[in-house]
Amino acid sequence: MIFDELLAQQLSLQRARAARAAQRAPRLADDALARRLLEALPFRLTGAQQRVWQEISRELAATQPMNRLLQGDVGSGKTVIAALAAAQAIGSGWQAAIMAPTEILAEQHLRKIGPWLERIGVRVAWLSGSLKDPEKKAVRARTSSGEVGLLIGTHALIEDTVAFARLGLAIVDEQHRFGVAQRLALRTRLEAGAEVLPHQLMMSATPIPRTLAMSYYADLDVSVIDELPPGRKPVLTKLVSEARRDEVVARVRAAAAAGRQAYWVCPLIEESEALDLQTAIDTHAALARELAPLRVGLVHGRLPPADKQAVMAQFAAGTLQVLVATTVIEVGVDVPNATLMVVEHAERFGLAQLHQLRGRVGRGSGESVCVLMYRGPLSTAARERLKTMYETRDGFEIARRDLLQRGPGEFLGARQSGEALLRFADLDRDSDLLASAREVAARLLRGDPAAVDEHLRRWFGGREEYLRA
Repeated sequence: MIFDELLAQQLSLQRARAARAAQRAPRLADDALARRLLEALPFRLTGAQQRVWQEISRELAATQPMNRLLQGDVGSGKTVIAALAAAQAIGSGWQAAIMAPTEILAEQHLRKIGPWLERIGVRVAWLSGSLKDPEKKAVRARTSSGEVGLLIGTHALIEDTVAFARLGLAIVDEQHRFGVAQRLALRTRLEAGAEVLPHQLMMSATPIPRTLAMSYYADLDVSVIDELPPGRKPVLTKLVSEARRDEVVARVRAAAAAGRQAYWVCPLIEESEALDLQTAIDTHAALARELAPLRVGLVHGRLPPADKQAVMAQFAAGTLQVLVATTVIEVGVDVPNATLMVVEHAERFGLAQLHQLRGRVGRGSGESVCVLMYRGPLSTAARERLKTMYETRDGFEIARRDLLQRGPGEFLGARQSGEALLRFADLDRDSDLLASAREVAARLLRGDPAAVDEHLRRWFGGREEYLRA
């Protein structure tokens, strides 16, 4: 039963890969603009970035659609690879799009990639749900006329009203954070009526364990940036009981006195009687009193986008010393002067979230510390998570332990489809069967297409497309 389930999964993914190989994509072979961008950057690529960029550049120049997942730990430098890929697409006479799951992350890309590309003459535009209608209309008109080279935004990019003149490359950041329906909509949107398909580059800072990549990403090529930029110092992780909160507040005050900035992360934004948790709003009020005259900002998911942008801009500029936040800052926020991260109720967070949050500090050359403050007594699972964070900074090892704790459907965000991706197989236990299923799937696809159709019909009915979302 387990083998049959894994075989169905591998048949579906390998068949999707073969179908893609038969499709056409634009040949984005002119890398002159990308080379100009490389020369203009204020830093050199690491060896791992150079290797990955060569892989991607080569695939963009081919006429088979690229379908690549770029993995790299937080702070490893995926953004510059996305910028280079966009430059190669635009330099070859096509357009590029970058889609991110939250406005904060999309805006971070705009602030980082925008100036790089504008310096070499590329027109960059921004599209999100929070823009006023006339602004949206103007951006859509410039995109459909081909005036915009790179469009950055949230899932507003895949709405029916958005049309590209010549989309050659679609980049999706933190793709597992999108719901399955959104990922399917993106793929359908890109494929709809197109004579040529755009190349696709997915990026993730949540490393995916090898067995999971073999299983769920058999229709993708995977590149890994396994090296951090020079000068980055490892982040020191401390586990502290909330009974010592006063010491943590004193630590924040000392960091600010030394000219550094700090994040203070809370899990909820308003009171919940069921979960006796500090809220971001209460914490902000308390810290503003305790840390006066330091300036303490607040950002959470329910703030109007313009207010959120203003607070983030103040923190990035250094006019706020402390930023109290919910997990909206989990991905994409890059403030090198912030060297202290306090996570309140750390026992309530998942491993991937804790790893992402810790990655918000240690982005400059200063010594950085992540304080995980917990409330006892701890459950066995919570103790295990905090122990993992204390023991290792290796994203792949954290991902492996996270997979063991949560299972693949939750790890990949697949639960959002309402379908558990595998009902019988366990990827850790059944890795040998997975390897056999891959080989048998390849043989069946070559020699017995009727048996392939029958097996997939029996296992998936009409739900096969969810697997590839």
